[in-house]
Amino acid sequence: MEKLPEFLVNHWDLTIALVVILAMMFGGGLFRRWRGYKEADTADAVLMMSHQAATVIDVREESELKEGTILNAIHIPLGQLGGRLDEFADLHDKPVLVVCRSGNRSGSACARLAKAGFTAVYNIKGGMLAWQNAGLPIHKNESRSEKRRKNRKR
Repeated sequence: MEKLPEFLVNHWDLTIALVVILAMMFGGGLFRRWRGYKEADTADAVLMMSHQAATVIDVREESELKEGTILNAIHIPLGQLGGRLDEFADLHDKPVLVVCRSGNRSGSACARLAKAGFTAVYNIKGGMLAWQNAGLPIHKNESRSEKRRKNRKR
């Protein structure tokens, strides 16, 4: 034990690698708590929608909606979310599920909502890809451009 400090100094590269590995192993849970939101898999999301009347916010871009959305999801592209938070003032203490294509952008949206004071924010793990892979229903909306095209034909 007397030679431990000498070893750590002489093998500083191994010491740094050990610290990084330990931080990755044990720090993950702490970082998840600090970020202010939780992850929900598709089954958890369905339960929250059914039993807790969770609101779903879809942060994908307009062009991605042609693939389908979760029924009754509110579409707000990620870039517009910050300017529209006042629309959800009544949801600060209610469950809010956020979804994107794969779960990455929705994580950013969840962090933004948590920072704005929302207390029950959940990122749907795996996004719409996981939703579709689970065989859950999707609602196909026409995009604005498709609606315009149909109106012109009439």
